[in-house]
Amino acid sequence: MDISGIISITGKPGLYKVISQTKNGLLVESIDDGKRYPVFASEKVSSLEDISLYTKGDDMPLKEVFEKIYEKTGGKEAINAKSEPNELRNFLASVVDYDQERVYNSDVKKLLQWFNTLISKGLLDKKVEPTAENSEETKAVKDLVKKENTKKTVVKKTSDNAKIKTSTAKKGGSVKSVTPRKAG
Repeated sequence: MDISGIISITGKPGLYKVISQTKNGLLVESIDDGKRYPVFASEKVSSLEDISLYTKGDDMPLKEVFEKIYEKTGGKEAINAKSEPNELRNFLASVVDYDQERVYNSDVKKLLQWFNTLISKGLLDKKVEPTAENSEETKAVKDLVKKENTKKTVVKKTSDNAKIKTSTAKKGGSVKSVTPRKAG
């Protein structure tokens, strides 16, 4: 079961598969309808590998939760995510010993909706080894997150040995001189 390269984008419904990394972010494909969209570095992106569920002990990664639901359902879709909140909570409690105070009804609904979407599209089959393509997609997601959080400070010297300090968020930032312009 490999969920690397599958992301959720804050403010957009559904799940997306990472196709490639672009200069300004990612190119993703909607799992629901197959349409491709650009995702810019300013948007909040969460990889399903990085999401976990609050349990009474340690937090459980979403991959393990999906594996347990997969075993319980026999590889078929779980309970409908539009069911009553108590039914959804009872189903999840029968699979995982989750912290019922910190996990909200909307979280349970979203988790089961994601599981059913991935099962219906055949993306949650039991697999032993991740493919090279998926590891590239995971690397692209991690690079984007790293790129968002990285800010470089560069110190350069001019011909007059005056120091220039620039701060860039991306490659190719402009360099400004601190020496005065020549009058002329």
